[in-house]
Amino acid sequence: MPDGGKCTIEVDVDDVAQVEISGDMGRIRTLSGQPSVWRRFECSGPLPPNMADFRFSGVDGRGRQTLVSDPRNNRGVAVIRIEDPKAGREGYTFDIEWRGAAPVSGDVGRRDGDRRDGDRRDGDRWEASKAIASCQDAVRDRAGRDYGIRDLDFRRTVFDDNPGRSDWVVGSFVGRGRGRDRDEYSFSCAVDFDERRLRDVQIQRR
Repeated sequence: MPDGGKCTIEVDVDDVAQVEISGDMGRIRTLSGQPSVWRRFECSGPLPPNMADFRFSGVDGRGRQTLVSDPRNNRGVAVIRIEDPKAGREGYTFDIEWRGAAPVSGDVGRRDGDRRDGDRRDGDRWEASKAIASCQDAVRDRAGRDYGIRDLDFRRTVFDDNPGRSDWVVGSFVGRGRGRDRDEYSFSCAVDFDERRLRDVQIQRR
């Protein structure tokens, strides 16, 4: 069994954000600016609770990416701070790699407990990143087909953090409806992780 692994992570940041990686879960926290959003979260396996070697490398982005907490000294949690110096969003990509990992107990991709804002889980079940992307695609398709809404600009897409709704993706977007100026809409998608599909899609004008 390989004793190492790698994650490639891509996020959009407006000003300052912090990304935390622990096991098979990722969390993004917006510290200032518009809400940060996930673009990609791909891992060869979960980040182990302990390891002999760890490496962080910033791949792309106009601002600063800094490893502020090494998982070897932070109970297996890697924390990366991203600072974007200019106005508007910018995409940032970084890699984390580890070697000499001890075996990890438990199932990869578990979904126990409530998800918090921006959480990601990868594994045998549907990746959270793909669930979010599928929700946005479904919202875009239904908005155009059923409501005549075009030119969608997603402002927020996260997992619902209310109790009992951890399998719901929620968010908002701005779009142009029939005979209207651009309005803001909210949406929600019910996710079936085991079947890798959406059970329901809802859109409502605010």
